[in-house]
Amino acid sequence: MAGRVSRHFDAATDAYRSARAQVAAVRSLLQDQDSERGVTAAGHEVAVRGLVAELKATAALITPGWLGVDVRKLTTPLPELGAHTPGEGPLPLHVGICWVTDDDWFPVVLPLLGEGGGHLTIDAGLRTRAAASLVRAVLTRLLGAVPQQFLDVRLVDGATAGGAFTGFRPLIASGGLAPPVIDTAGLAGVLDEAEEHVQHAQAMAAAGRLEEVPFLVLCGQLPDCRGEYARIQALAHAGPASRLHLVLAGWPAEESRPVLDHAYTVAVDGQYARIADPAGRPAVIRPRRGMQVRVSLDDDPNPEAVGELCRLLSADAKAAATFTFADLTGDTLWAGSSARGLSTVVGREKHTEVELSFDDVTPHWMIAGRSGSGKTVFLLDVLYGLTARYSPTELALYLLDFKEGVSFTEFTPTPIDPSWIPHARAVGVESDREYGIAVLQELVAEMGRRSVAMKRLGVTTLPALRAADPRTPWPRVVAVVDEFHVLLSGPSRQAAVAVALLEDLARKGRSYGIHLVLASQTISGVDALLGKKDAIFGQFPLRVALAGATGVLDPGNTAAGDLTVGQAVINDAAGAIGRDRIVRFPDSHASPTAVAELRQKLWSMRADGNRPPHVFSGFAEQHITTALPDVPTGGPRRRLLVGRAVDVTSSLAGPLLDATPGRHLAVVGASPVGADVLHAATTALAHQHPPGSVRFLLAPLVGPSEDPAAELAAALDQAGHTTKRLTIADLPRALADLAAETARDTYLVLFGTDAASTQLGTRDPDTRRTPLDDLRTVLAAGPARGVHVLGWWRGAKRLAEDLGGSAGRDLIACLLALNIGADGLASLTGDVMGDWQPRPNRGLLLDRHDHTSQLIVPFVRPGRHEQEGAW
Repeated sequence: MAGRVSRHFDAATDAYRSARAQVAAVRSLLQDQDSERGVTAAGHEVAVRGLVAELKATAALITPGWLGVDVRKLTTPLPELGAHTPGEGPLPLHVGICWVTDDDWFPVVLPLLGEGGGHLTIDAGLRTRAAASLVRAVLTRLLGAVPQQFLDVRLVDGATAGGAFTGFRPLIASGGLAPPVIDTAGLAGVLDEAEEHVQHAQAMAAAGRLEEVPFLVLCGQLPDCRGEYARIQALAHAGPASRLHLVLAGWPAEESRPVLDHAYTVAVDGQYARIADPAGRPAVIRPRRGMQVRVSLDDDPNPEAVGELCRLLSADAKAAATFTFADLTGDTLWAGSSARGLSTVVGREKHTEVELSFDDVTPHWMIAGRSGSGKTVFLLDVLYGLTARYSPTELALYLLDFKEGVSFTEFTPTPIDPSWIPHARAVGVESDREYGIAVLQELVAEMGRRSVAMKRLGVTTLPALRAADPRTPWPRVVAVVDEFHVLLSGPSRQAAVAVALLEDLARKGRSYGIHLVLASQTISGVDALLGKKDAIFGQFPLRVALAGATGVLDPGNTAAGDLTVGQAVINDAAGAIGRDRIVRFPDSHASPTAVAELRQKLWSMRADGNRPPHVFSGFAEQHITTALPDVPTGGPRRRLLVGRAVDVTSSLAGPLLDATPGRHLAVVGASPVGADVLHAATTALAHQHPPGSVRFLLAPLVGPSEDPAAELAAALDQAGHTTKRLTIADLPRALADLAAETARDTYLVLFGTDAASTQLGTRDPDTRRTPLDDLRTVLAAGPARGVHVLGWWRGAKRLAEDLGGSAGRDLIACLLALNIGADGLASLTGDVMGDWQPRPNRGLLLDRHDHTSQLIVPFVRPGRHEQEGAW
């Protein structure tokens, strides 16, 4: 059936071409007849009109629907969309009217798309009405006639900066048509794409599958492209056989501009035009002696019809591009090998699935989009696609979220769902910069471990390492940093450290299978990147721009300007103009059942020993009760536990106590959390001592400490420890006893020490000593006798005075700063360069003996966050 239709179609086309030639020939011959042959003017007109009628009938036969409809008068309902797929022969398109006389005319139909088709060049540019109208008419016919899955159009407008295609903007906005490129950089990208298309088509033709390749049409007016003539000539020559066609305005027949193979040329002359056949092809329109062929080119299509066409095509494009969450994961879980890279489908461009990779070519990705653009959804789509394709031995994930959200909590166990994604190693939710730095340091350390292994085995690539050491899992690592600008914000030492780590990973990571994804609303204006932006971002060739993205694409690349939620621009040339693909991606939040099913499947497939990821929840309280099972008892050195470190593993934080002078703890800050920290630290110490082996002296000196001290005393008594509560009046006597050399194995816990400043400063008339002198003696000599002080001072100034100023700083080696500023902390440490900034649910732990500082989440009693003003 298809063969018969093709033969009839070819026959009709041949008849049309022959009839057109005959009109010209007969008209010329009839004009040359002399009266001796008896040919009259009336007979001449009859012959011409008969041939014109035949041409009209043939044209109507071979250009049904959108191929031949008068687009200027087109109204709704529109002709059937996508009814014409080029087969063995070319697809003919109506381009104008040929006037034989003032009253007699026939359609001008040119074979364009398909085998045997060609190109169309117009000597006038898009600023000329006739040329612009013809280009828009041809574009309208193509969009209406050819099914969307068989047609890709690339608009180029070097004359009006896209203005010539304003009527098609709704289709561009929906992603059904790529935005026009307007400069030489954009043209270079389009030509790259065209060359790739030709190569792909040639390969498909060799495999007997050319019919699967869509037609690529470059339509519009090229910008200044003298340096690209050779490429354009080559494309024109190879185009028709490779399903590539050009419709170009502003291509005059000049010596400086090459003649394109297979191109019908249109010369605009006032209100008419002349059309010539491609060089070397049998003539369709050939001016004869004494004959002027007048052609009226197609006028602009009806704007309302174009609008309706764009609306229908946009709806079809959206439906065709609809991509569900199930389409991301494939049919077989964990079937991929990451030896040479990772890849996953992220969405669909029209009818084609778009797959992105982490490999040597695109080792790192950068993603940007305004709030609400779907950035988090896109990230989750990528992560679920990867975790479905690769097992935990092939892929490891480190996930950081620096905004107030829960982007990655579904990868971690929760009270509602104890399962987790087995690939996740560390997950930070509402992360601190310090946590982000700790994760980056862990990745740099992993890079070092892989480097050592490669050197040991004499290999230089990750695939070679995996082959040489098959027993050791060397998965590729993907680290995602959402709102990464927070990590780099501010001219602080931390920001400088983060920049250095990022630069190291960005430059070297690809060699060791470590890949970064940086996501943010914008990548502009990060102070810490001064002088480093190109060095770091230059390592991120793959750019993803969502709606409202700024800075992720080249400054002149406006491809993301018309995106809607659920769309993204994919650019694999660091944002360069002309390398954009617009894809539509699924909303995983709209498929909670499918997501939950995948999560459970992945979790059930995990290997024995697969541990849940380390999770850092920046907003979560930390309680000593969860830490006690991990605290050893009976050792030679006891450890003060004051919180959990803001590091990859949320390790327990607290200094060791030994006989060194100054091994005490001072908690500083007006926050009542100071009392909670002493409660936790003392609880941990009691857990490490056998009952009755030490004394605990508890001195609740301020109101906020009454409840913590009472709870602590009750717990110590119940555990069998020796406990005594002190009042402010008892404190001088207790300090004098502890200062005596006979005192042994005692913990003095002072809740709100500054409240006793009057009593501590009162001098004994007989000994001329003050309780403050005794306190300093205890601080200096007590540790050697097992006597340690745990104190909470609500102000840094009071603590500094109690220690005797700068000379007494070493009396307490361990400091925990709560809500005191950098200046107050500097008065205790002498470090005026610190960039500590107090904030809720955080403390800075310093050990002057070890010269260390560590951001921690302090231990608090449950519900402390709910107490107004606790911080």
